[in-house]
Amino acid sequence: MLAIEARCLGYRIAVQDPDPAGPAGQLADVRIEGAWDDIAAAKVLADHSDVITIDTEHVPAHLLEQLEGLKPVRPSSHVLRVVQDRLEQRRFLASHGLPQVRHSSLARAEDLRIAAEAVGFPAVLKRRRGGYDGRGQLRVEGQSALAGAWKALGEAPAVLESFVEFEKEVSVLLARDLGGHIRFYPVAENVHRRSILRTTSVPAGIPPELASEAEELGTRIASGLEHVGMMAIELFVTREGRLLVNEIAPRMHNSGHFSFGACGTSQFEQHVRAICGLPLGDPSLLRPAVMLNLLGDLWREGTPAWDAVFAHPNAHLHLYGKRVASPGRKMGHVLVLGEGVDQARAAVEAIAADLERQRAPERAG
Repeated sequence: MLAIEARCLGYRIAVQDPDPAGPAGQLADVRIEGAWDDIAAAKVLADHSDVITIDTEHVPAHLLEQLEGLKPVRPSSHVLRVVQDRLEQRRFLASHGLPQVRHSSLARAEDLRIAAEAVGFPAVLKRRRGGYDGRGQLRVEGQSALAGAWKALGEAPAVLESFVEFEKEVSVLLARDLGGHIRFYPVAENVHRRSILRTTSVPAGIPPELASEAEELGTRIASGLEHVGMMAIELFVTREGRLLVNEIAPRMHNSGHFSFGACGTSQFEQHVRAICGLPLGDPSLLRPAVMLNLLGDLWREGTPAWDAVFAHPNAHLHLYGKRVASPGRKMGHVLVLGEGVDQARAAVEAIAADLERQRAPERAG
């Protein structure tokens, strides 16, 4: 999607990807096969590029640091160093007085008791590095289960976080340009299933003053990091109506995919504008919208028939061009526009139900 929007703006594209058949490479002028930590491949990418960016925060920060001596890298290696380590994220938030969950780090068996006393239970144990869509983390109900959970995560350095009984999860989506100017998309409301984003609805069902507070937190985070490009900040809305920062993603984000079709400027075009020094575009919402993720589970009986989507005139199908479908893998999404969020959500749920029925194998007899 970033490549599509960059092409529309007249840019040529070079892509480094460990998968020679990856979706972005299908649209690229130059395709470089290489793992995200392959510095030789990254230097070839730099030779072909005027500006370098990322589509995942799992690109090693030390690799970006080496490239910064060759070409502009946006976001910077500094941003990646903070975001790639959950403890460093927490320390950054604390240093800027930003609201977050109770947490404690652990790296040795001796830390288990200290972390438990500091955080309490229930809690969530998360590896400091790696992990997404629920990977690399486990819910822990009590002290007796903590040692087993840490062992299950490979006894890697971790952060124990208090479990939040939140009312909603929302995303603040923003772009910050080279001059420090920031533009916000409408706050989005997220629903997860099995720790994977299922739907995003916009605008979120929160009071305007809470949306303004979320934007203020986004400004403090993006400016504090001196970030350039798109950024997503996932927040918990507690039952008391407070906001807590959960995670920072210094890139285009799944919860912002609705912008590709529902906003004046998509998050992907906005990212290109920000990193290339262009004025930021208008992120205004054109109509209320709900996005449904399409996971590889739907492909169990073969490629789905998309009649359930096309039967809705305000539904738009976007497939990512991934060659292999596996359970939990994001293969595409459906975007539904409506007169209101409730109308769009009803259509999304009808589409989801039709696709699920299609996926279920027929029973003999």
